[in-house]
Amino acid sequence: MDDMTLGSLIAKLRKERNMTQADLAAVMGVTDKAVSKWERDLSYPDIASFPRLAQTLGVTVDELMRSSDMKGKASGEKDRGEIIQLALKAVALAMGIAVTVLSILGEIDGDDAVTMLGAGMACLAVNALSDKASR
Repeated sequence: MDDMTLGSLIAKLRKERNMTQADLAAVMGVTDKAVSKWERDLSYPDIASFPRLAQTLGVTVDELMRSSDMKGKASGEKDRGEIIQLALKAVALAMGIAVTVLSILGEIDGDDAVTMLGAGMACLAVNALSDKASR
């Protein structure tokens, strides 16, 4: 089960129980279109409905959470890393833009410009190192 997406796991278990998408939808209190979206990995069931879904499909909540696309999502590990990388890139870009604009306006001296650009370059370096480490 670990290498299946949540959607493919739901579809497999539903079919093993000879249930239609409409049958599962009726038990879960959603539309058959919602079940279809789950099975095509276009959306996820509400986390509060996982116990009922697991019971209906004859598995544990833990087994549902072990699907390949759910790993890390419960704890937000992947999202957090992506946000940090995006923030580092944004800081670097902001420093570059700020130095450029302040230079055009004549409102920054050389030492401050170098410091700001250095901070931006440091952010890019940290981003590159974390990107390399995650591969």
